[in-house]
Amino acid sequence: MRDRLSTGVVCVLAALLAALLTGCTQSAAGGETDKAPSATASASPSVTRASGFGAVFLAVDECSSFGKASFTEVPCTSERAAARVVARHDGTTAGGPPCPATTDFVLHISEQSQISDEDGDGAVPQGYACMRNLQPPHPGDPGGGGGPRTIVGDCVYGSGSGQVRETACDGTGEKKPQYKVVKAVARRGSCPLSTALYVQLGGPQPVGCARPL
Repeated sequence: MRDRLSTGVVCVLAALLAALLTGCTQSAAGGETDKAPSATASASPSVTRASGFGAVFLAVDECSSFGKASFTEVPCTSERAAARVVARHDGTTAGGPPCPATTDFVLHISEQSQISDEDGDGAVPQGYACMRNLQPPHPGDPGGGGGPRTIVGDCVYGSGSGQVRETACDGTGEKKPQYKVVKAVARRGSCPLSTALYVQLGGPQPVGCARPL
């Protein structure tokens, strides 16, 4: 009788031990299952930014939609794309580097703009983007009649008070061209003898030598 009781106790203890071991194994497995997503989430950045479009608002070689007062950044392959960024600078045009010579127009980017976010803090620094149209016309080309800069090959007309304004050399602008910038030099004395007007260009050769048309 005592032997049977002992055998029964051993069996019960063995069963309890097996149950405890089984319970511990399930708990560990469950713990691993619960922790796996957390480990994966912590390994990933909280904000993911794609390289290229959208990584930096209107970075060089990115594109904008139509419009100079209201615009958005769009993929350059989009049918809404109108112009490409050829240069991008922080600050204002008055204190920053000039745009490339054949820039068609400049987009001024407000510091308060919420159109895009460069670094995840909800703000875009003040700056400006020098834009080139994806399709003609290109007013920034020599003789094109527009663009933020006057360059060699452009035509101008007198607008009064000693001022001149750019207009298309082919006469398609609102004003007929009166002079054409034929050379850029460092100082007036380097202009050709045929020069009838000096035009301020800026840059390392700030004097434009213009002859009458």
